[in-house]
Amino acid sequence: MSEQTGPDLPSVDFDAAWCATDLGKYRACRYTYEQYSLDSLPPLDSSHFTGAFPWLGEAGDLIPRQVIELNGLARDLAAKGLTLPRDFVTFQTTENLYGSLDEVSVTGCWTNLSDPLPSPVEPGAFLVRFFRDQQDCVIWYLYLRPTNEAFVVYSALDYEFEYEARRDGEETQTDLEDAEQQRAEILWCAPSFEEFAHRFWIENRLWRAVNDGESPVLEPRLQDYLNHYAPPRASM
Repeated sequence: MSEQTGPDLPSVDFDAAWCATDLGKYRACRYTYEQYSLDSLPPLDSSHFTGAFPWLGEAGDLIPRQVIELNGLARDLAAKGLTLPRDFVTFQTTENLYGSLDEVSVTGCWTNLSDPLPSPVEPGAFLVRFFRDQQDCVIWYLYLRPTNEAFVVYSALDYEFEYEARRDGEETQTDLEDAEQQRAEILWCAPSFEEFAHRFWIENRLWRAVNDGESPVLEPRLQDYLNHYAPPRASM
């Protein structure tokens, strides 16, 4: 049997949750986003995550400008003893994958890469911002450790802004020197970039399907995901 991932807790000392919006009547959301426990999510089959994104089709040709940008980011990280995960590089540099999450997002999220940002809670680890909500309600980062471990976290804080404000002697929104406060600001949400991308892509496609006012006929992978959630019972 293939390994099931999703509800497993992370191996680092971060709280864990999935930040997303509703799935119509199948999963409620009080605001634009809600934090859902990992145990409440449909499990994902890790055998699907090969680093080539077959569930999105062919990767396509390389995008020269993206290759240049990712090579520069990789050099900056290499100087710190860190490497970008291969799935992330593939997604960000090929024409049929790059921008796929922007296109499907129902809350206006968009790709926005940062330079390496020091982790405020772990010496030697770095954050790389890669995706953000249009109003910065939530920002997603790669979290890279010197052990070559890489996973996805999210926060309401733009750490690039915070570090720049501190550098320029301006007021920050948070105390970057308070490790406990910063640990509470960062939440683990996926063990790899591809798993994050897959769940985000599935859920945003489902949102459009279940909120269109009709009873949609879903493709099997969307229906399988939705089957995890029992529809609300009709009131008596």
